[in-house]
Amino acid sequence: MTLPDPLLRVQGLRTYFYTYAGIVKAVDNVSLEVNKGETLGVVGESGSGKTVTAQSVLRVVPPPGKIVDGKIEFQGKNLLALRETEMQQIRGKEIAYIFQDPTTTLDPVYTVGDQLAEVIMRHQKLSKKDAWAKAADLLKMVDIPDADIRIHQYPHELSGGTKQRIAIARALSCEPILIIADEPTTALDVTIQAQILDLLREIKNRMNLAMVLITHDMGIVAEICDRVTVLYAGQVCESGTVEQVFEKPKHPYTQALLTSVPNLALRKEKLSVIPGNVPNLIEPPPGCRFNPRCPYAQQICIDKVPELEPIGEGRLVHCHRWKELDLKSPVAS
Repeated sequence: MTLPDPLLRVQGLRTYFYTYAGIVKAVDNVSLEVNKGETLGVVGESGSGKTVTAQSVLRVVPPPGKIVDGKIEFQGKNLLALRETEMQQIRGKEIAYIFQDPTTTLDPVYTVGDQLAEVIMRHQKLSKKDAWAKAADLLKMVDIPDADIRIHQYPHELSGGTKQRIAIARALSCEPILIIADEPTTALDVTIQAQILDLLREIKNRMNLAMVLITHDMGIVAEICDRVTVLYAGQVCESGTVEQVFEKPKHPYTQALLTSVPNLALRKEKLSVIPGNVPNLIEPPPGCRFNPRCPYAQQICIDKVPELEPIGEGRLVHCHRWKELDLKSPVAS
């Protein structure tokens, strides 16, 4: 049986930042796939390359960043080969982006309705009146109370949770088939975080969307994602289904992330921490980039860069020693 091609396929992506201090290899040979209707979690510490990978997909990497190698295919089209005018038809319409902090992406001098209507009219042949009507429907879709009032308000009049719902409404405004959500709950309190995650899951299922959820929280991955790709220092550590990775991690970094997840059942007084720091990506460590922090590192881990190796059942692992290590998951059932 032949599996359908993925909706989004990223292969060998390299995105570097050319700074006065040197070349920052922020994304260095990242590969991932997103299938139709699924949610892929992209997880890792700050500085792992999650956001830059997402920006690369939409070709909105800020200067001095530059995509230097790789292939990004969306519905069979190589996005890196498209003209900017062609990319503008894909951004917002086919691939939508939900930013981490809606306060910085909503314009303070325009009402909610104006901002939603502008996006709608840019990609759809609707009058301003019809665009405003659709904007009101979108606010109701994302469960904003008193939507008829909110649509006339400005961002500074709204709470953080309401602004994030508006950002989600904006992402849905042109009925995309893929949404990239970049840590959409980071700036919110715990109760509102849960509401936003529930909303994203409900909308994704209702509209049969694919979603890339960028996060540093393995708990969120377990709750909402179908598959997960773990990044460290600009490279993929491993990928697989959430069940595979959580039940039987194959990379020491993945195990370390899982150990850092709070678990009330274990009743630990202290959370485990990963020793050391994310490496300097101008001069990353030789070999495996995790080797300075890895308790299982041997000389080969310093001497040679591991391959991103398929190990069956759709899993990929970037570790020399994955066959001999028996890594236990602290969250396995």
